[in-house]
Amino acid sequence: MFSSLIGARVKRKEDPRLITGAGRYVGDLTLPGMQHVAFLRSPYAHARILNIDSHAAAALPGVLAVVTGEDLRSAYNRLSSDVAGEGALGDAEGESLTLSHYPLSVGHVRYAGEAVAAVVAVTPALAQDALDLISVEWEPLPVAANVAAALAPGAPAVFDELPGNVAAVWRKRRGKPDEAFAAAHRVVSLRLVNQRLAGVPLEPRGTLAAPDPLTGGLCMWTSTQSAHGVRAALAELLRLPENAVRVIAPEVGGGFGVKGGLYPEDAVVAALALRYARPLRWVEQRGEHMLATTHGRGQTAEVQAAVQADGTVTALRLRAWQDLGAYPYGAFLGSLTGLMAIGTYAIPSVDIEIKSVLTNTTPIAAYRGAGRPEAAYIIERLMDTIAAELGLDPVDLRRRNFIAPEAFPYKAPTGLTYDSGAYDAALTKLLAMADYAGLRAEQARRRANPAAPWLGIGLACYVEMCAFGHEGTQVRVEPSGTVTVSTGISPHGQGQHTTFAQMVADELGVPFEHVLVVHGDTALTPMGQGTSGSRGLVMGGSALVKAAAQVRAKALRIAAHILEAAVEDMEYSAGRYQVKGAPGRRLSFKQIAERAYSSDLPKDLDNGLEATSFFRIENPTCPFGAHLAVVEVDPDTGQVRLLKYFTVDDCGPRVSPPLVEGQVHGGLAQGIGQALLEEMAYDDAGQAVTGSLMEYALPRAATFPTFVLDQTVTPSPTNPLGVKGIGEAATIGATPTIVNAVVDALRPAGVRHLDMPLRPERVWRAMHPK
Repeated sequence: MFSSLIGARVKRKEDPRLITGAGRYVGDLTLPGMQHVAFLRSPYAHARILNIDSHAAAALPGVLAVVTGEDLRSAYNRLSSDVAGEGALGDAEGESLTLSHYPLSVGHVRYAGEAVAAVVAVTPALAQDALDLISVEWEPLPVAANVAAALAPGAPAVFDELPGNVAAVWRKRRGKPDEAFAAAHRVVSLRLVNQRLAGVPLEPRGTLAAPDPLTGGLCMWTSTQSAHGVRAALAELLRLPENAVRVIAPEVGGGFGVKGGLYPEDAVVAALALRYARPLRWVEQRGEHMLATTHGRGQTAEVQAAVQADGTVTALRLRAWQDLGAYPYGAFLGSLTGLMAIGTYAIPSVDIEIKSVLTNTTPIAAYRGAGRPEAAYIIERLMDTIAAELGLDPVDLRRRNFIAPEAFPYKAPTGLTYDSGAYDAALTKLLAMADYAGLRAEQARRRANPAAPWLGIGLACYVEMCAFGHEGTQVRVEPSGTVTVSTGISPHGQGQHTTFAQMVADELGVPFEHVLVVHGDTALTPMGQGTSGSRGLVMGGSALVKAAAQVRAKALRIAAHILEAAVEDMEYSAGRYQVKGAPGRRLSFKQIAERAYSSDLPKDLDNGLEATSFFRIENPTCPFGAHLAVVEVDPDTGQVRLLKYFTVDDCGPRVSPPLVEGQVHGGLAQGIGQALLEEMAYDDAGQAVTGSLMEYALPRAATFPTFVLDQTVTPSPTNPLGVKGIGEAATIGATPTIVNAVVDALRPAGVRHLDMPLRPERVWRAMHPK
């Protein structure tokens, strides 16, 4: 009996090997003759390297080599970052700049933690010990440790060729913003800080590189979200043909955007493996991760809304400053914030300018949401502030400004086209499941009792953009009828081993357990852009159904030949290939697969049963949703306790509801963690003051209540599945929801806004300003 698996609650294929410890990560891999690499890192945020003396380290028994940036200058090209419109969609204007540096720094360091030398030794411990014997003569330079310092008159230049430190500017001016502000009943202003975060995946980065005698190039195993992206960058950097470089992503223990591309350490390990003709492995330590792996967020915004008396927002003015750190890897982040600046609201006029600024800190790039959480935080905090200043319920204010369902596809004044949406439907469902009226009544009762803990109710309505580029997937049927799917995406927790098997089972009529999904190996998979930006199912899944349709069409031709029927009389129904109107004349997929590899086929039909297809998306998908949080604030300590959390998320049709729920749970944990706890802080000398997990506070299981989840379903017209991304959505909605709830609790004390993280001391001081 055939039963569709799309939307079914099946167990994840990935789990048995992972929960039994059978997964293999970079740190688990060994090769004959392998040695280990360790990196010496700058203790200064900005300095010149005058001299490096490595003689004592090199003389240590078991040390193969000690190399500096000067030693490797000829081994590779420079790492370049072109910020000319990178990551932008639409017609946004902006300045452009290309900056470059060597993977192992030469002559100059720009942040504390930048690698300046590498040791190759027989064990990781010996390599670390050798680092202590390297002597470096430094000339410390003035430091621009934050955006304000980097933009100040006479600020030290992070790059000498870029005085002023502004690497890129994203601007958008549409409609009549000046007229709207002049005619406004009220102008509501807010200044917000979206603090810098560390990614902190369970597995830090790691790379193993070995020369490949077959190609004359090399093979690299690396903890990455994009094997093909790393291969392309590495081949260019090492001046090798792309087909001479093979990149394999084994199990990856979390990414969240910070494992999205090639890092300097990857290039150095690869160059050293080629130079010394042996396998070399480097596995990042947690302290290194906090200083040398890219950070996220780090944006300051000043926003104004022109508001009519009834709460209608007629214009938005936004000035924001994106901290890039020392290198402009994240120069695209400002454009993503700008494109999503109006959120779910029909605001006709915008005036936006976002500057991306270099500082002497760890570079900032993608982190779960990448520019879109910042936009949602800005607009959702602004909407709550407008409601408070006008004396309106925040629900009513949002409904008054929503983009109407019939307006889609909606061309936003920021330049982005929203694919589909039904924002009020999600909000209405949320309010019912949370009993919003009952919560407000309980809040009123508590406020009448001064001794009671302060209760806050916060909500946010988010929309984001996700899925980009192109993706390839191959579907190959074996003679036995089993199916191997090879995909260019690179799942590392998203569950495509499961969802792709569900899809193939439905598309071809093959048992779920007979489908194998292969990914993360550039020698075995079609070209793809990896897993990031909530694109795995939208892009890889769409390519999969295209390839599966080609396989199914050929299977029907083979079935027609076997059953001696016309092709146009054949159909695929309920997992069987049969003659229309004669269900007794049917074949299983296994029978057809056997025949596909025989000599008994039509003369015009080649042997085999496989297809490769690519999918390219023209406009991104825009998942959306509504979140509500209930918090309790202790007036004696400022401690915030999260009592309840409700979400309604719309990612279109759900292939695997449990996987969607898992993504929402993880996203909520990270968004709530930012709101309440996390901050990668620096002092004025550019030194990280929260550079270990002793100081960098992460949420724990006890931080969270049981999440209550629901959905609406609004298909996207951008792809054949109608799906939208979900991996980043909950993070985007959670942060403003929590802050809105805490500010709502503190409103009787006159609190208008608090910057994150909402640690007890900050909250207590706001509650007791005197």
